[in-house]
Amino acid sequence: MWEAIRRWFDPRELRSVGSTPDYRFSLANERTFLAWLRTGLALIAGGLAAAQFLPRLPLAHLREVIAVALLLLGATVAVRAVDHWARTERAIRLGEELPASRFPAVLALVVAAGALLLVVAVLARGLG
Repeated sequence: MWEAIRRWFDPRELRSVGSTPDYRFSLANERTFLAWLRTGLALIAGGLAAAQFLPRLPLAHLREVIAVALLLLGATVAVRAVDHWARTERAIRLGEELPASRFPAVLALVVAAGALLLVVAVLARGLG
């Protein structure tokens, strides 16, 4: 684990493996990283918005649970983004197959499940 974290912050270590790739691949990897970072920031903004602007929901503390879940999910996406960027950059430099990830599918399922729970909460508030 500490080895991976060290790689995140030490570009010299990353550049010490393999050969310099076509810069377009590194730039594409960086754009993907930035897209994931924007997703994390959007989830964090959603968590803050939920904490500040959602009305009280029928279940006690549901608003706070939603806000904290979004904030934690945003933080997870940000950490996952930097890890995936470093692993992908290393694979590009070594000419290896790019690392596979289930994270996008898991994130999509978590977001969909959260949306469905919110639909239920809104309907319960409207009917109750």
